[in-house]
Parts: sequence; structure tokens; C-alpha cells
Amino acid sequence: MKVFRRKALVLCLGYVLLLLLTMLNLLDYKWHKGPQQCSEPSLARRTPYPQQLPYYTSQSRSDTRALYGPPGPPARRRQLVYVFTTWRSGSSFFGELFNQNPEVFFLYEPVWHVWQKLYPGDAVSLQGAARDMLSSLYRCDLSVFQLYSTGGAGKNLTTLGIFGAATNKVICSLPLCSAYHKEVVGMVDDKVCKKCPPQQLSLLQEECLKYHTLVIKGVRVFDLTVLAPLMQDPSLALKVIHLVRDPRAVASSRIKSRHGLIRESLQVVRSRDPRIHRMPFLDAGHKLNSKKEGGGGSDYHALGAMEVICSSMAKTLQTALHPPDWLKGNYMAVRYEDLVVDPIKTLRQVYGFVNLLVSPEMAKFALNMTSGPGYSSKPFVVSARNASQAVNAWRTALSFQQIKQVEEYCRQSMTILGYERASSPEVVKDLSKTLLRKPRL
Repeated sequence: MKVFRRKALVLCLGYVLLLLLTMLNLLDYKWHKGPQQCSEPSLARRTPYPQQLPYYTSQSRSDTRALYGPPGPPARRRQLVYVFTTWRSGSSFFGELFNQNPEVFFLYEPVWHVWQKLYPGDAVSLQGAARDMLSSLYRCDLSVFQLYSTGGAGKNLTTLGIFGAATNKVICSLPLCSAYHKEVVGMVDDKVCKKCPPQQLSLLQEECLKYHTLVIKGVRVFDLTVLAPLMQDPSLALKVIHLVRDPRAVASSRIKSRHGLIRESLQVVRSRDPRIHRMPFLDAGHKLNSKKEGGGGSDYHALGAMEVICSSMAKTLQTALHPPDWLKGNYMAVRYEDLVVDPIKTLRQVYGFVNLLVSPEMAKFALNMTSGPGYSSKPFVVSARNASQAVNAWRTALSFQQIKQVEEYCRQSMTILGYERASSPEVVKDLSKTLLRKPRL
């Protein structure tokens, strides 16, 4: 009987203890569920994500800051642009519209290094190497320049060894050089920039990562489809601006600068398909003209290269007229003539395509560069020039035979782009009559 009483007492005590624990848990739950006065999170934790993020940190990341307050602004997507064009199309001036912009990291003709290193490779065979270099550069991997350095084994390439470095606004400005300030719009004096201290490519690479817009201008990619893998790559989302110019003006300028382009002209001419029956030169004696008459072998190759250039241009334009999915919304054609005649309107269209704003300083720069006193006699120097003379110079520089030769090579491209063919020498010389029409593209 005593044993039974003891067991009953123990059970009662256990039951009471269980009730007490249950009541304590309920009270603790109500305490945490009720409203409390908590201290405000520290300001450091409420700081939004930085707006200027390097390319490789723009991906999603775990951060305790996201638990406090509203989310910060999303990282700005990097804009990558390739200016697709050919020699003597006004691309140096067009490139300056990006080189001068304080928001843009600009590279001028980097594929030049590929052509120099792999010479005498023809233009077509070098397209794959050109794309591989661009793929690295758009990721700010500038070590690719070292692969194509012509300085010899063991010699490291510096910033001043990059083609076009002497006019590159980033290379010639702080923090790499004290000669200029990137935020100040204005042409760079190459003589001043050449005195800048050579810097390691790793320092220029660090600068590249700071910019949200990276623009590369090039004349050595001949087929737009070569860039398709870059445009389809979601990590790049490359956009292409196709700068075009009247082929007759391109040919005239090529002849004018023929001795400076003879090496490139030979590489281009070697790309011609030998199986294609091509039309002989309309001016049969043109190749044998003396230097006094402005001819010579370099003159011949300058015009002969137009066959390859216009053939590749026609192929690109046909692709643009019937764009595949990877090209839709990522391609824009710009006529050089429209740019120099109405620079502000064209600049706004171009900047709008790549999500840039036209500042008053950039608008003034574009206007001043197309309002010069005349047409420059120096073919490889960017300078202010008269817009009308820039558009019509070929009409007084080329013979009618040369004009017809170029028109024969380029008739398909000219039709799409709105360049009217000349019906007679009299029409060519009458500068009051325009040969520009509305383009189909």
C-alpha cells in the first residue's frame, strides 16, 4: 500500500512539473510574438550596393545587407560594343565619339596586332584569331596583347605598345598618365601622350574593369557572322554598330593613302576567291600608270581590295536585312554621310542604341569636328573638316573609269545603302546634285 502511494505521488509531481514547463513555453512564445522596440540597423548595413561594379562582380551574391530595409539598386549591366567597318570609312572620327566620352573604355584597332604577328596571312584566314582576341578583350583580359606582340620572346608589352595608344584617352589620362583627364572632352596630342610612362598591361586591365561601356573599333573583321558567337554569348551581349560610307569615297581615300595601306591591301587582295571570274579593270592601262599620274602597283591594289571589301559588305547587309535571332536588336547601321551632315542627330541615335547620354560637351565636340575649314590632306589624322567637302571629295578626285570600276564591284551594297550610281561624268562633277538616297536598311 505504501509503495502504491509513493508511485502516485511521483506521478502527480511529474504531472505538475510538466504543466509548469508548458506554461513557461507559452509565455515565452507570446513574448517573442508581441511587438518589440528594436534598435535601427546600423547605417553600414543599409548602404546600397555600389553603382560602379566591376564586370565580374555584377553577378548575384549573398549579403546580409539584403535582410535589412528595401533592396539596393540592381547592378548596371555592362554594355559591350563593336564598331564594324572598313578602312577609310571615317571610322577614326567615329571612334573619337567614344574615345572622348568619359563613361567609355575605348580600344582602337586591337586586331592590328593579329595581322602584324601572323603576316602574310590573308584577311579571311585571320578571322578566327580576330574573334578570339575580341572575346578576351571584352572580358578585360588584356594579356591577349602579349600573345601577338612582335617585340620578341621575353619582352613584355606595355600600354604604349598597344596600337593607337598615343591617342587613347584612358592610356593618356590619370591614373595611368598625368597628361590628360578622362572626364575632360578634347583631342589628345600624340606627341604629348608618347611621353607618358609605359605602364604594365595589368594596370590598364584594372581601368578596363571600372567602366560599364567598352567599345572596340575595328576594320579587320570582314564578315558579321564571325561575331555571332560573341553576340550569342549571354555573358557578353555584344552590340554591333556598322559604320558605312559611299564605296567611291572609300576607294578615293584608299588611293590617297595607298602607300600607308599597301600591306593591308595585299592581305585583302589575297583573300579573293580564285574560282570566281572577275571583271578586268575598265581602265586597262591603270595598273601601269606612273607615280606622276597617281598610279603604280599600290594604286592598283587599293582599288582591287574594294572587290573583297564590297563583297563582304554585301553579305553583311543581306544578313542585316533578314536578321537571325542573335542579330535582332543588336545591330545598327550608320552612314558616314549622315553623321557629318547632321552630327548631333546621328550622335543621339548612336548613343541611344548603346544606352549613353549625349552631354553638352560631346555634342559640341561632334559639331566642331564636322565644321572645319576644309578637307584634311593627312589621311591618318583625325581633325575638324568641312562636312560637305568630306562627302563630295571623291567626285573630283576619281576618274570616271575608276568610279565605274568601284560601282561594278559594289553595286549591291550601294543599292541597299542608298548610294546612287553615276550616269555620266557630267553628273559626277555637278556637286549641286546629290547622289544620296534613302537607304533600304
